[in-house]
Amino acid sequence: MKNTVFSIISTTTLLGLALTGCGPSDELLSSRARVDRLQQDSVNTHVLLNDCNMTGKNLRQEKASVQTDLNVLTSESKMTIADQAKRLKTMQDIIQSQKDVMGRLKTSIADALLNYKTDELNVYIKEGAVYVSLEEKLLFKSGSDVIDPKGKEALKTLAAVLKSTKDITVMIEGHTDNVPIKTGKFKDNWDLSTSRATSIVRILTTDFGFDSNRITASGKGQFHPVKSNESADGRSGNRRTEIILTPDMKELYNLFYL
Repeated sequence: MKNTVFSIISTTTLLGLALTGCGPSDELLSSRARVDRLQQDSVNTHVLLNDCNMTGKNLRQEKASVQTDLNVLTSESKMTIADQAKRLKTMQDIIQSQKDVMGRLKTSIADALLNYKTDELNVYIKEGAVYVSLEEKLLFKSGSDVIDPKGKEALKTLAAVLKSTKDITVMIEGHTDNVPIKTGKFKDNWDLSTSRATSIVRILTTDFGFDSNRITASGKGQFHPVKSNESADGRSGNRRTEIILTPDMKELYNLFYL
């Protein structure tokens, strides 16, 4: 009996020891934890690597897109510069051509009116236009808008030159001194200067056949003097009619706005 009890106790003790020996140790648990962390780190690393690869791919695509846009912009920029250079050259050619036309026109008019004195008329270029400045004494009697025969002859000569010159417009500007005028026909210097300009327009178009579509009458009154009105000589110089010949600028306008 005693031997049987001892045997049972021994067996139980050995079984307990055996069971205890088969359970996980702290070292094993620690190792398993490290393995789990390494596995998780590996997963995280792969995720990060994939993210980096995707980011790199996106950056390469963006770089390629930016480079494409840059190439397009560069090409467009070069075309724009080339177009601007071409336009500038065209503009310079047109301007030079107009200068040449005005220079020849001035010479032609000056030669045609060579017999008239400098105190009767002057021909000059100002701001790209040809000016023919006719003194009052050549065209009109004081306070009148009726053109004298000598003045009409000068306008006939001028009309012959103008009719042979294309692509110009003509402005007739009447000017007076600052001495007030009030008659039955003219209320003031505005009236007188405008009526004188209109008289010249009628002579050039009706009598001498200049194109009415290319000419305009304008009265400036006393407000654009070229000399001082303090002296008789100055007032005489201000009583004038200016025929202003301007080149047609449609070609330049079309270049920039059409």
